[in-house]
This record gives sequence, C-alpha cells and structure tokens, in this order.
Amino acid sequence: MFKNKKLIIFDMDGTLIDSMEIWNKVDKELIKKICNQDINENEILIQRDNELKRLSNSCNMYLEYCNYLKEKYNSSYSKEEIMQMRYEISDEYLKNVIDYKPNAEKVLHKLKEKGFKLAIATTGREHAMEQYKKYNKNIIKKANIEEMFDIIHTQDTVKNMKPNPEVHLRILEDLKMKREECLVVEDSLVGVEAAINANIEVVAIYDKSADKDREEINRLSKYQFKDFNEMLECIEKQ
Repeated sequence: MFKNKKLIIFDMDGTLIDSMEIWNKVDKELIKKICNQDINENEILIQRDNELKRLSNSCNMYLEYCNYLKEKYNSSYSKEEIMQMRYEISDEYLKNVIDYKPNAEKVLHKLKEKGFKLAIATTGREHAMEQYKKYNKNIIKKANIEEMFDIIHTQDTVKNMKPNPEVHLRILEDLKMKREECLVVEDSLVGVEAAINANIEVVAIYDKSADKDREEINRLSKYQFKDFNEMLECIEKQ
C-alpha cells in the first residue's frame, strides 16, 4: 500500500480527529439559540451533510449553510450573526474537547519517522485549524500539527470544495509531487470522491457518521481500515 509513496494527505474532521458528533452538538446548540427548537442530532448531521455538498462550489459555504439555517428555521438573525454564533459556540469544543482518534497520532509519528511527507486537506475553516494549532492541548501534546505536517489547505485556501479535486491537486502542485507518489486518507464519501476525482489512491478510515455511504465508500476506496490501530499495523509490516 505504501510502496513508492512519498506523500500522505489526511482529511481532518472525522478522519484524524473525532469531531463529527461535536459539530452535531454545536449545530444543535446553535439551532436552539436562533429559533428555540430542539432538533435531533442525526437529523442535524443529515441536513448539514446534504447542504454542504450542495454548497460545495460556494465561495463561503459555511456562511451559506448559516443562511440555510436562517431560512429553514425562520430565524430573525442574519446569516452573518448566525455564523458568528457558530464560531462562539464551537470555540470551547475546538480548544478543549476535540481530540485525535485513538492511535491517529501514532500513525502520524510512524509515517514521519519513515520519511513520508504529510499534508492536511480539509473543508474546515482556517479559524478551526488555528484553534487546534494554538490552544488544543490534546492535539498539541500528542502530535503538534505545525510539526507534523508539511502543508495544510483549508476551505479558506481553495476555491472549490470536495468532491472537487482542487485541494488535493493544490497540495501535489505545492509539494511538487506526482499523483502516483501520493495516498489520501479520508472517512467520508465526499472526501473519497475528491481523491478519486484527482486520480489519487484512497484509504478509507472508518467513521460511523459515514455509515449511510459505507457501501459506496468501500467500492471507491482502494483500501479500508476499521481504525488507526489497524493502519498502524499495516505501516509497521511494510
């Protein structure tokens, strides 16, 4: 799997970090604040995934997602105000709660030890990445992002979101790497599709939030792991 590979590109949310349920809690609290409705977290996950996929070509898809919430829940707040509330609610989670998935940091250290270049390709905002870099003690202690990764691209550094392949192609261009020298690690269907659209081999790491797309994820990805411990064993064998 790693033969002739030089670069490993990781998605962030749901892949390296256990964050999808956190974002459900953030949006649950946000919706309660803007319209005083108590929404089921599974419903929140489905509607957020659907909307972000629909808005993937927007210049600011999270702002437009907040506009979607405004209209859906008939809120008197502007989309900009809702966006600001989302930042404020999420900051506590980003700084103090979110953590690497079990053994993810061991995989990063092992790959670095073996000489691989590492990159992050995330649809998350630069704001979230800064919280992880500067304040999140879980992440800083286990595998400091600024020390681990050669390059990071967020939603703020590309024009088109996944499943568009731009983010992966930008990383290849910036690091002067060939497609065949690269491996992408993703958890979601939209992320797997982005890698496939860039013509790069994909490793699918399990995240329960993507169960609804499991069959298609497994069909499209070349390799599948149930967790990072299984991936670590594979790296050590090779």
